[in-house]
Amino acid sequence: MKYKNSVFLGTSHIARQSLNEVKNYIKEEKPDIIALELDRRRLPALMRKGSGRIQLRAIKHIGLKGFIFSLFGAWAERKLGKLVGVAPGAEMKQAVRIAAKEKIKLALIDQDIETTLKRLSRAITWKEKLNFIGDIIKALFIRKKGLEFDLTTVPDKRIIKKLTNKLKESYPNVYKVLIEERNQVMANNIKNLMESAPDKKILVILGAGHIDDVIDLIKELEQTKINYKLSIG
Repeated sequence: MKYKNSVFLGTSHIARQSLNEVKNYIKEEKPDIIALELDRRRLPALMRKGSGRIQLRAIKHIGLKGFIFSLFGAWAERKLGKLVGVAPGAEMKQAVRIAAKEKIKLALIDQDIETTLKRLSRAITWKEKLNFIGDIIKALFIRKKGLEFDLTTVPDKRIIKKLTNKLKESYPNVYKVLIEERNQVMANNIKNLMESAPDKKILVILGAGHIDDVIDLIKELEQTKINYKLSIG
C-alpha cells in the first residue's frame, strides 16, 4: 500500500514469503529510509545470536504478568518458526542487514518494549493470561479447521480480520495494549517521519495486521492538525 511518500509492506514475522518480499521491495522501491516495527531495545536483541530470551531480572521492570505473557508468547513464536523453518523476526533482521549494506537510513517506529510490557502487566487480567496460555497450547497441538492458514505466507485481509476480531473479543485488554496503543504510537512516529523527510521515499515494514489501522490513524492525525490550524486562523 502507498500513501504519500511512503510504501507500506505488511509482513508475517515467521513467513518465508515476507523474507522474499522485504528483499524485493527494497530492491524495487529503492527507499531512502526503512521504517521498522522495532524499538531501540528490540533491535539489538534481534540482531544478537540467541535473541528473544527473556531474563528473570526483567520482572522488576515489566511486572510478573507481562513477563509470563512475553515468555509464553516468545516460546509460541519460536515453536511456530521451527515448523516453517523461519526464525521469528527474520524479515526485520534481513531489512536491517540490507539497509546496512546499501547505506539506507533506519527508523525505529514502535513503542519501547518495556513500556508495552509494563502496560500489559497492569492491564491484562489473570483470566486473560490463563486463557491465552490455553489457546497457545490448543493452537500448537490441536488443528482447528476454522483458523487454518499457511504459516509460510502472509495471511490475507479476511483471515487477519477474523483473528483480530477474535483477539479483541477474547482478550480486550491485550488487544488494547498490544494493538491499539502501539498502532497509535507507530502512526504518530510515521507521520512525524513523513513530515520531516517529505522528499524522501520511506518503506514502512509492519506486521500485516497493523497496516490498515496505522494508515487510517495517520490520516486522522493529519486531519486533526489541519482542523487545528484552521481553528486558529
